[in-house]
Amino acid sequence: MKKFVLFLCGGWEGHEPQECVHLFSDIMKNDGMDVYISHSLDILLDKGFMAKVDLIVPVWTAGSITVEQEKGLLSTVESGTGIGGWHGGMGDAFRSNPSYQFMVGGQWVAHPGGIVEYEVNIVKPEDPIVQGIKDFRMKSEQYYMHVDPSNEVLATTTFTKATVPWIEKCTMPVVWKRMYGRGRVFYSSLGHQRVDFDIPEVREITRRGLIWAIGQT
Repeated sequence: MKKFVLFLCGGWEGHEPQECVHLFSDIMKNDGMDVYISHSLDILLDKGFMAKVDLIVPVWTAGSITVEQEKGLLSTVESGTGIGGWHGGMGDAFRSNPSYQFMVGGQWVAHPGGIVEYEVNIVKPEDPIVQGIKDFRMKSEQYYMHVDPSNEVLATTTFTKATVPWIEKCTMPVVWKRMYGRGRVFYSSLGHQRVDFDIPEVREITRRGLIWAIGQT
């Protein structure tokens, strides 16, 4: 039976949610999965529908979520449905909801310097999500995040004095995975806009992370 992926597409338009969802919905289809795109969070209230979902991909920077919508999301993941995403679409969604942030394992707080050149360092090369991928450089937003120490970190970045001096040499997680109940959680801070996924490493890490979250290799 095909795996079923739910994309939640909305929030701040600056992160190009429509374009990014289009890209990864096609990628998931090419990987043999069925895809449904929702532009409303009310889909989270439909228990019958959510019971069929194998993976949730939130692409919803900022925005707000009701108590019942959040309950539907968190309970679905806790019961075993995977969740995965990138950048602000997952790591800066629903800023007023710490329970959501607890599930994600982190929350965006700054991108010092705006668009900067920086390096992504693979720190767990044996993990299937990053296996065979070498350290690489990119020019985009370098996320500074509040992160959960229980995350299993797969890649990091290190800030330089060129951003803000008091965080010089601070090493920040970029890619991680974790569990939330029985649900697999994948997150990557890479992917500010659609063009970032033209970087092969960024696109492949995200694709593999979503596949891991759905329970496949």
